[in-house]
Amino acid sequence: MAKLTTRRIALIAVFAALYYVLSIISPYVPAIGVPDIKIKLEALIASVFGLILGPYLGFLTAFMGAFVAWVLPPGSMSSYGMPFLLSPPLNALVVGLIYYRKWKQAFVTLGVLIAAFLFLPPSQPLTEFWYVAVAVVWDKVIALLLIIPSAKFAKYFSSRKSVSILYFLLAFIGNQADNMWGADIFAVPIVYNGIFAMDMAAVRGAFIISPFIYPAIRLIQAFFVAIIAVPLLPALKNAGWILQEKTILD
Repeated sequence: MAKLTTRRIALIAVFAALYYVLSIISPYVPAIGVPDIKIKLEALIASVFGLILGPYLGFLTAFMGAFVAWVLPPGSMSSYGMPFLLSPPLNALVVGLIYYRKWKQAFVTLGVLIAAFLFLPPSQPLTEFWYVAVAVVWDKVIALLLIIPSAKFAKYFSSRKSVSILYFLLAFIGNQADNMWGADIFAVPIVYNGIFAMDMAAVRGAFIISPFIYPAIRLIQAFFVAIIAVPLLPALKNAGWILQEKTILD
């Protein structure tokens, strides 16, 4: 667990505030079939938090940013946004775990999130509604399998020209963890029925209507993370602001 130095506390505060500012100015994509759910593009910055602050402080920073964005306008404590507050923090957690040499924990975390959906109502009974599960988890399984080569072969992407590929992969994995939590929590009856007033047929339809749209969004988010991370991480590291621990690039 990283120590809370004065610099890191300042960085946490700045990044949490940045998250809120981005929540105001960045566009969002309405979820297919559930327009009350907004896929907020500012959530991609959580991947950067994991890279800079590590898994645990990154998780804390992303949660603070997401919570403030939910409490203050335009979030205004909407019941529709509350179930998804852990999505950005899980992104930061998974990215930080991989980057700071705890990839096995990241693998287990994402694996549990994926497996959980198989036991939730939209997938049950699995023998009958297997296609719902496949539509939701296929891309997350790809992200899960990318964890191992990303961690094991990171040294081959250590040059400034190719490190962007590594950051892209890590951000894609992290954003898929974000998405998997969103799918899991939406599949809980108190959320889909209690908050969104949807019956099971509508929920299953929402999950299978566009299984290829959301991975495309995650790829776009990962692209922007790579653009941000390539110049930002060396600058913060040289300034002594970044977490000084061994990474998969060392």
